[in-house]
Amino acid sequence: MKIVWGLFFTFVLLFANIDNHKFKKGEKIASLMCDKSKLPFSKTSTTDIKESILKDGVCKHLSHSNLKALIYYIEHHSHKNISTSHISVPTDAKCPVCGMFVSKYPKWSALMIVDGKKHYFDGVKDMMKYYIFDGDFIYDRAKIDGIFVSDYYTLHKIDAKSAYYVIDSNVYGPMGNELIPFASLQSAKEFLSQHHGKKIVKFEDISDKMVLRLDGLE
Repeated sequence: MKIVWGLFFTFVLLFANIDNHKFKKGEKIASLMCDKSKLPFSKTSTTDIKESILKDGVCKHLSHSNLKALIYYIEHHSHKNISTSHISVPTDAKCPVCGMFVSKYPKWSALMIVDGKKHYFDGVKDMMKYYIFDGDFIYDRAKIDGIFVSDYYTLHKIDAKSAYYVIDSNVYGPMGNELIPFASLQSAKEFLSQHHGKKIVKFEDISDKMVLRLDGLE
């Protein structure tokens, strides 16, 4: 069983284009030489990650090679929790924001679980409307049990709060301009470059104004 899981993990790393040796080295440096709780996992660019590490002094005596490995680990850390499961959408599930049947758009499906009840969405944008606009969608946000999105490339179910989102690209979802989710920063960067995206954001960066702007309502 250990051999099977070892091969599976190796496959996942190769599929995600991760250098396993560099990742493991960076992970070890993070554990032994840094205050891991203060590492800049929320940063979205290599320059910002590097500046934050050096400025905040969260690590001790890093050599140039160790710093590079640490940055690599931070950029790819979300893959250690990668899942091969997908969001399974019932055929009769409708998006509570737009009313569309979500199962028609598996590539874009998102899921929010509130007090044990599952709510499905045909894109991150509609899900964020449901999350942000508390005047339009009334429910107890303290009872949110989980929020999940689909990685654009793999369709794997990922935690919405750990994902990276590309905005203003030339790829459109069922509801037009979208927040396009990725499990890793590297995947988001590649998509950004290939599809003329303007920015990579994290969950906590998504605001009401950003969501409205995606709908052309600035």
